[in-house]
Amino acid sequence: MKIFTNVNPIVHFMVISIPYTITVLLWRVNYITSSITTTKTTSPYRKSIYDNVYNDYPTPTPTPRNKCTSTLLTRKRMAFASKGTDKSPPSTTTPQPINIKNWPQSFPAKEHCSKCGLCETSYVSKVMDSCAFLGEGMARIDALEERVHGRRRMISRVEEIMPFPTFLSKIQPKNSYYSGDDTGMNTLSASREEGRFGVIHDDYPIQLVKGKDELGAQWTGCVTGIALTMLESKMVDAVVCIASDDHDDNDSTGRALDTGLEWSEPRPILARTVEEVLRGRGVKPALAPSLKVLDEIRNDASIQKLLFCGVGCAVQAFRSIQDDLGLKEVYVMGTNCVDNSPTPKAAQDFLREGLAVDETKVRGYEFMQDFRVHVKMNESTSQQNPYITKPYFCLPGKVAKKAIAKSCLACFDYTNSLADIVVGYMGAPLQRGQKMSQSRQTITIRNERGVRMFQSALDANRIEVYGEATGRGNHEALTSATVVANGIVTEMVGGEVKQEGMPRVMGEIMAEVIGAVGPKGMHFARYSIDYHILRNYLHVLNEWGEDRASFTMPEYARIIVQTYLDNDEKFHDLKCKIVSKNKEEVEV
Repeated sequence: MKIFTNVNPIVHFMVISIPYTITVLLWRVNYITSSITTTKTTSPYRKSIYDNVYNDYPTPTPTPRNKCTSTLLTRKRMAFASKGTDKSPPSTTTPQPINIKNWPQSFPAKEHCSKCGLCETSYVSKVMDSCAFLGEGMARIDALEERVHGRRRMISRVEEIMPFPTFLSKIQPKNSYYSGDDTGMNTLSASREEGRFGVIHDDYPIQLVKGKDELGAQWTGCVTGIALTMLESKMVDAVVCIASDDHDDNDSTGRALDTGLEWSEPRPILARTVEEVLRGRGVKPALAPSLKVLDEIRNDASIQKLLFCGVGCAVQAFRSIQDDLGLKEVYVMGTNCVDNSPTPKAAQDFLREGLAVDETKVRGYEFMQDFRVHVKMNESTSQQNPYITKPYFCLPGKVAKKAIAKSCLACFDYTNSLADIVVGYMGAPLQRGQKMSQSRQTITIRNERGVRMFQSALDANRIEVYGEATGRGNHEALTSATVVANGIVTEMVGGEVKQEGMPRVMGEIMAEVIGAVGPKGMHFARYSIDYHILRNYLHVLNEWGEDRASFTMPEYARIIVQTYLDNDEKFHDLKCKIVSKNKEEVEV
């Protein structure tokens, strides 16, 4: 999970740490004093995303701005052929699978192709209606949610996004899905908040879970445990997953060998045995072609029940064509996913240049909730500590641009909206010194298929449940500061990206301060989701212009962006700089 790319240390400290800390302290003082009175506080700054959630409060008129409009365009049906991006003259020949050696130039989405594997199959003929980065793009999620889950997400179940001044305001919610947190404020229970997290089963709020220490797993084996249970119990005939490498990396007992990451291209497999499922353990460091096995699935009559495991963009494409596979039952397990590297080499370069570690001895790495990168080294490494951490703020700015695939910069489905069940970690608590293999994760159950998947693993004693996921703290000011400080955004608006990271001591202090006063648990997840949506909006605005950016964003993402545009001057100014730089007109 990539959060920060580096900027000048002084800018970081002034922009993020000092004002954020002061604001939270002021808010806490204000809450104590305001709670003494019984008068309901009405903030003139308050602007709700949805009037039907906080209709007790007036909706203020946004402050007029001269640079450019703060209004995000409503989605319009447009043709983009004139820009030469999406549409081409009808072909009279049957589309043929595209050779991956010609990626990305020969692929329809070009440099925004996520290498999902669809175009490497006969289903390339459906790419214009399936790809998350062509045509309507991720805006298709709005309609697909209803088709997949039986209903769309209830967007009214969303925490209000508060601009900086409203940290000093007390919320008086009316929605029954609100509950108190340990700050004393009544806030929408994040474990039931569908606006950001997608459709959530009415009987199963987002929960904390752990796998039963599956050997060789990057985390605790929660995903692997569910997949193994479904295969062993005959719920499915095969599991689509990404193999770690081209050979069996287990000994005769199933124990993972200490070999480090394999830096070959990730390879999708149709796993039919326990041993094959185990080859899919661990998070892969780069874009992976999960859909490359579609023709094999369709042509194999023995596969009638399938479990597909994938990230958001691959799941969206899979959902668009799954009815053509002739399957009787389909289950989809997703993971929260953000900021993958475009190739294994790019991930390798990030580890070597950004973290100064021997990439050949790395077993896994993640951007964690304590504002540090966590790296699992081989236990046989000569280093004293096989588990390394480094603050985000110490990363050199030069590694950001090439370390993140452009498709990930145009993605608005961090939470894998169309999967039946989703496993992630951004909303789980992380204790000081805790490692990935010890940390709890979150599980989101979206529909009845997800319930069956979850219950099967629970009955098989493959996962442990620790109750409803909770959180505390406000995230809006930190979200804004993170976007402003981001190196990729800085480059978009023509700023200078600092090449060197913070000194280690200062970076550790920054991580400690922000970790102590910043959002935690599910509120950290809100922060991370908002940050990536805002950053990615600026990217698609910069790459595609306002018309196409609005056209391809799902409704929930457009609403979050609009709210920050209305209430956050710094974010609005970033938009204006990009519009001005590209000399494009912004529709009022």
